[in-house]
Amino acid sequence: MPFHNIFKRKSKTSKPKQLPTIIIDIHEKNSLVLSQLKSSKEIQSEIKSLKIGDYLINNTVFERKTVSDLISSMINKRLIQQLNQMQKYSQKILIIEGNLQEIYKENNNISKALRGFIISIITNHQTPIIQTKDYKDTSNYLITFAKQQLKPNLPISFHSRIPKTIKEQKQYILESFPNIGPKKAELLLKKFKTIKNTINAEENELQEILKKNTVAFKNILDS
Repeated sequence: MPFHNIFKRKSKTSKPKQLPTIIIDIHEKNSLVLSQLKSSKEIQSEIKSLKIGDYLINNTVFERKTVSDLISSMINKRLIQQLNQMQKYSQKILIIEGNLQEIYKENNNISKALRGFIISIITNHQTPIIQTKDYKDTSNYLITFAKQQLKPNLPISFHSRIPKTIKEQKQYILESFPNIGPKKAELLLKKFKTIKNTINAEENELQEILKKNTVAFKNILDS
């Protein structure tokens, strides 16, 4: 009869790692990007028929264009239609895959039109552009973006720890202003004693410590 060690700790069953999902349009099934994404162990991928865009990560839609696709879709104005459709999403990104510099070297009507078109995409259509080297680079960007969606948005913190004493708290407040580090915060408190006195101080009084940053400090207080 086998004996069991009753003092042996039970091993904790680890939860399966949550993987982000990238939805891929069925029209991308022959692209090398798809094969890269399918082979990745960092994400899970689904192939669906997307009405808008080539890739979907949460509520961000991606349209992918190789340089040759970009030029042809600029000429036939197809990309304009696609960009207009992408406005339905809160976030949209255009990926341009390939070397644009080769086109710009020609310095002809196409290269000039392309520059203007890219500016229009960013400004008029409010669509950021990611330029990638090749299909591997494109897939790496998509994977990185997908993984970032799993990270919680943490509030901005100016300090590594929360101050406990009154003195530390007063310095903490002053250090949160631009261009005021620990030394200047300490000098301000030494001169004016309190936060209230510092805020109400005259510009010429502050200038002794803040120098050229005095006006910016007063502008923040008065805004």
